Amino acid sequence: MRIRITFSKQGALRYTGHLDLHKLWERAARRAELPLAYSQGFHPQPKMNIAAALPLGFSSRCEVLDMRLEREIPLDGLREKLQGTLPTGIQVTSVETVDEKSAPLQTQVESAEYEVTLTDAATGSDLKRKINSVMEAKSIIRERRGKTYDLRPLIEELKILESNGSPLVQERAPALQKIFMRLAAREGATGRPEEVLDMLGIAFEGTRIERIHLLFKS
Repeated sequence: MRIRITFSKQGALRYTGHLDLHKLWERAARRAELPLAYSQGFHPQPKMNIAAALPLGFSSRCEVLDMRLEREIPLDGLREKLQGTLPTGIQVTSVETVDEKSAPLQTQVESAEYEVTLTDAATGSDLKRKINSVMEAKSIIRERRGKTYDLRPLIEELKILESNGSPLVQERAPALQKIFMRLAAREGATGRPEEVLDMLGIAFEGTRIERIHLLFKS
């Protein structure tokens, strides 16, 4: 049996790395007494796959995990059962079954959407000009790990989010500016929010980044 778990990752768990997150889910499955399937060999590993690794320090509303079980189990109450085994910061939003023969989860991701909150002040008109410059560019040559690549095709959408705070709230404290990004997230073609921010002249340290949606192949 193959189940798909959608969950959020918030708070201090933003600083939990990809491998540690795998271990966290393995412990949760054991505590929930799920018949977790393991690989063969000298070092059996749980058959679990996370759709796309989340960079350290990013929060998320949309993480997706596939978990294989040795036998069929009812899904009724499973979300609540798993939630009871997980630390604060992980919230399970859904649990569903997936066709055993469907392609590996990580090969199905096409794009990821991010909401970037600017904690440092930025000039709206200047930011809009920079975003327009990025989107109008034919290519943006960057270097990563000693190799050059073109960032521009990896940026599918980039825009300033309009504030939806009420006037009363805005009178008390000005709304923080937010940027929306949809970046390619395919294997070998992954756009990184921090590199887009660098192109905009925004320091990564002056932002909060949250992944809000993963887009899969239809």
